[in-house]
Amino acid sequence: MMGRLASSRFNPKPGILDFWSEFRKPNRFRWPILALSMVPFAVIFYWLSSETAYKTPERPQITYITTFDPDRSDAEIMASNMANQEVKELREAAREDLEERKRDLYKALGAAAGMDVEEIDRRGREARAAEERAEQERLDALLGRTGEGGDSAAALPSGTESPAL
Repeated sequence: MMGRLASSRFNPKPGILDFWSEFRKPNRFRWPILALSMVPFAVIFYWLSSETAYKTPERPQITYITTFDPDRSDAEIMASNMANQEVKELREAAREDLEERKRDLYKALGAAAGMDVEEIDRRGREARAAEERAEQERLDALLGRTGEGGDSAAALPSGTESPAL
């Protein structure tokens, strides 16, 4: 490596020798110039060597569901679940009513525009049924159901939700 540098124009040896010969000459500014030339390097090294160490944060204290009374009985839990299920079913019924009203409005608009609204409605029902089947298959796969046994959601009576995990 040194042999290659010695024969190139990037050889540091002549520069170092030239610096040393100039530095050895008596000059009253040589020490202040040397000190000033070292300041940028000192600042850079000080900046690089400064390190900020942060304390590891404390682990958070986790409190599980505090909205329910921990001393509730099973009957109170079941009553709460039944009330929540009724609210859910009412919301779903309201949403389905709203969607049916929208479909009726679009049917009227389509009929006024001269479209075959019965064909469009049939395709929409098929698409919704396919989406419901796909969602049910996805849920069955997530819950590990095969769909052939008695634990399948398809075997549940109408209007009954499958148990959630």
